[in-house]
Amino acid sequence: MDKRYYIFGARAMAVGLYKALTALRTDLDIVGFIVSNLEVNLKYINELPVVSLDSLASKTSEKEMDNTIIYVAVPQVIHNEVCKLILGKGFHNLVMVDSYCEADIMEQYYRKMGYFPSIHELPVTEVEVLWDKVSVYAAKFYRDKSLENPPNVPSYLKYLYLGCHDASAFGMDVSGQADFYDDTGDNISAKNPNRCEMTAHYWIWRNRLDTDDEYVGVYHYRRFLDMSDDDLRRMKDNDVDVVLPFPMIHYPSALIHHTWYVREEDWLVMRQVLRDLHPEYDARFDEIFAQPYFYNYNIMIAKKSVFADYCAWLFPILDAIEERSEPKGKDRADRYTAYMSESLTTLYFMYHQHDLKIYHTGRLLYT
Repeated sequence: MDKRYYIFGARAMAVGLYKALTALRTDLDIVGFIVSNLEVNLKYINELPVVSLDSLASKTSEKEMDNTIIYVAVPQVIHNEVCKLILGKGFHNLVMVDSYCEADIMEQYYRKMGYFPSIHELPVTEVEVLWDKVSVYAAKFYRDKSLENPPNVPSYLKYLYLGCHDASAFGMDVSGQADFYDDTGDNISAKNPNRCEMTAHYWIWRNRLDTDDEYVGVYHYRRFLDMSDDDLRRMKDNDVDVVLPFPMIHYPSALIHHTWYVREEDWLVMRQVLRDLHPEYDARFDEIFAQPYFYNYNIMIAKKSVFADYCAWLFPILDAIEERSEPKGKDRADRYTAYMSESLTTLYFMYHQHDLKIYHTGRLLYT
């Protein structure tokens, strides 16, 4: 009996894995996607059925289970839970796609397709050590869970504590928890319930661009870019403007992302703000978001000047959205502008893909 392959998951990670595997492995017969709940997912992706785990298990014989291989393409933080669920239904041939595996597969895929060039492909020489000319700030939050497998922290990485305004309001002492705090200097810490990691971007923009650094970056406490020492040398040696994570692939297009997280009335406010403040970007919006490619998570390393230009463009848009929303942003705490900022980040760098030297790498997730 021929082997048959399924992908567990139906969001961007699963779609990207499907695209990559079908391009890289012509020997795989991927017959569908598996989910635990059909009600919150599409019925078809790339013309393949999306089936419930319960339904598939009830129709699969023991012999067929021996020949069924399931790629688990969901966030790593729920791997154990999903693994137990699938094994409990009798399937036992699982391929757990962690962030290292995903990064490698997507890099191979984009290299083959000729899209979104990788920082790892650039030549490297023994250029001047850059460690004292780059600062990457990993955003922490007072509700973050402790990591069982924390990353090795490079010397140029600093921890930036977010939501300090709220932590103080709750009587929490966060001193000594990080290198920097988002309620110092020029800050929007009070907006963290809506802005999330964007309070880090703002704080860096307003307080840390007068240093001797050539590059600045933003990570999350559990999400880092896959950047080696040689990759930093590559940035300097090849005059790279910004390194972003490989875009995630959404189906049927990048527009679906906001439907998961943002109310339609808020989305329409954002579009109107773009028309008013930046009609040249709005003119490209439909074209860019008709594609499947989307920059998730707002993590990057960029030249200071590029980071400054990006922030100077982005934050007035977010401010205007909060002011025009109903209810206004100051009366909400639903993270809607943080989710919108991912779309705006995608718009900004896709718009500038031909006039900035943009390179990519994998996004690593630590648990």
